[in-house]
Amino acid sequence: MFILVFGITQPATFLSPLSLSLVLSNQVTIGMLSLAVLLPLAAGAFDVSVGANLAVGVALLTWLSVNTHINLLAASLICMVACAAVGALNGFIVVRLGVHSFIATLGVSQVLNAAILLISGNQQIAGSFPQWFQNLAQGQLFGIGLNAYYLFALAAILWYVLEHTPVGRYVFATGGNLEAARLAGVPTSRVIWATFIGSGTICGLAAVVFSATATVFSTSFGPPLLFPAFAAVFFGSTQIKGRLNVWGTLLAMYVLAIGVDGVQLSSAGGEYWVTPLLNGVALLAAVILATRRRTRGGASFR
Repeated sequence: MFILVFGITQPATFLSPLSLSLVLSNQVTIGMLSLAVLLPLAAGAFDVSVGANLAVGVALLTWLSVNTHINLLAASLICMVACAAVGALNGFIVVRLGVHSFIATLGVSQVLNAAILLISGNQQIAGSFPQWFQNLAQGQLFGIGLNAYYLFALAAILWYVLEHTPVGRYVFATGGNLEAARLAGVPTSRVIWATFIGSGTICGLAAVVFSATATVFSTSFGPPLLFPAFAAVFFGSTQIKGRLNVWGTLLAMYVLAIGVDGVQLSSAGGEYWVTPLLNGVALLAAVILATRRRTRGGASFR
């Protein structure tokens, strides 16, 4: 609908290859964060620390590039391992200590915010990244930013794992009915823990890609991306399959991005209030639809 409306009213700008390319590339970070949200949510657990975890990864990688002589590939690996460790910590608190996932990850996110301030000194950090590293994300192939290809490659891997492997069936079984899955022999605790580690690893990858794209870290980065990520996941569940899924999540994210882009292009003032409006409406609509369709066998969130 957005493409039709704005394609008619703003054909010169909205339908231009440059505009479409920018939409694809500019949403990569939110897209990866959405997939990080999706993974534990499919297992029935919330991870609201993903925004802060992403920010920690960016802050750490940027700081390492400025203050050390560590090889950048090694620094990127350190960043991803650190973010995965945060996911492992979330899993430990939820699985071993029995804390509700929302409360556990909310608390961890505040600890991560403190780490962000400690690493950055509450200042913006301009990274010292060589050109070859920046080209990995800022380069283009067929007119589309390379970072968009990384997003779709990650999505394809996650889609295959969730939809076509026993691991994916375990994840959805755990999220659908935890006790029934446990009685059927699914190692539910390990599944939930693994999804948190996977979520953290995705945050680390997103941090590396974002660092190569933007090359600058700001303390305002990260947590504000949490709501759009959740909106994409829930809205995407209403678009395809009627449940949480990878391609529905990306479709929903880009639908919302196209809507925002169209409104901003058609208004003189940019109308920056449109982004939170559309995200909020999408999340409410998705939850309302899911609630109306929910049956006794619906997922319960741990």
